[in-house]
Amino acid sequence: MATTAQTDPAQITGQVLFYSQPEPLNSETHAKIGLRRLDKPFAFASKSHVVPLTVTEFPVAGLSYPIIFAGEKHQPLAVMGINQEDNLFIQDDGAFVVGAYIPAYIRRYPFVLANDAQNQQLVVCIDRGASMLGELPDLAFFDAKGQPTEYTQGCIQFCNDFEAEARRTESFVDLIKSLDLFEVRHAQFTPVNPDGTPGEPQQIAEYFAVSEEKLRALPADKIKELFDNGALAQIYAHLTSLMGWDRLIALAIQRQQQNQPAAANLN
Repeated sequence: MATTAQTDPAQITGQVLFYSQPEPLNSETHAKIGLRRLDKPFAFASKSHVVPLTVTEFPVAGLSYPIIFAGEKHQPLAVMGINQEDNLFIQDDGAFVVGAYIPAYIRRYPFVLANDAQNQQLVVCIDRGASMLGELPDLAFFDAKGQPTEYTQGCIQFCNDFEAEARRTESFVDLIKSLDLFEVRHAQFTPVNPDGTPGEPQQIAEYFAVSEEKLRALPADKIKELFDNGALAQIYAHLTSLMGWDRLIALAIQRQQQNQPAAANLN
């Protein structure tokens, strides 16, 4: 269980996507600050075209994004764009596209758990560089007695729950690895030239996915085990989500066309 702590920021280790200035949350340093409500607060994630997911998010996240596995650890990711630093689901003003699922990794911001190397524990941190933080807040971090407010307690609980889901996700990935179900796949994108003709096909992603062929070849007792522990449902949520590549590419083409000057303006 992570809590607020009097921790030297120099002891905090690890890098986390989105967080530019993480600081351990405590009642002395952050007594007067808190969160200011913003109608469109998601600009901080607009440059990230992939965002980590936990396994329990697969069914709902898969309705909005392709879910892939990447890297040596086969980290599950929601693919939110096909180009680096271009999230197709976050608008320039910081608004999230209506109807799209917002991953928990984004929703927990500006809070995060970090490793305290000195005390060998997890501590709750905030991104002091977050635009929604400041004095005279709508939601203070601490009350007049220096105790975490109800809002802060809820955020700490969310972080703890997220950490538990992250551990569950690691176990899920380890299970898929142990059954040798992963295979390498590729996604391609054909851009549109200014004159409307198709450009050269580009490979936009190389990633890991569950092999349906390997899955079908599993013994009946292994399939039953996957069914009983809920992993089979999560696997099929992932596989179904991969049909979302076409929608993602269509969104990218639409944005590309919107950013190109109209032919009439060139005459």
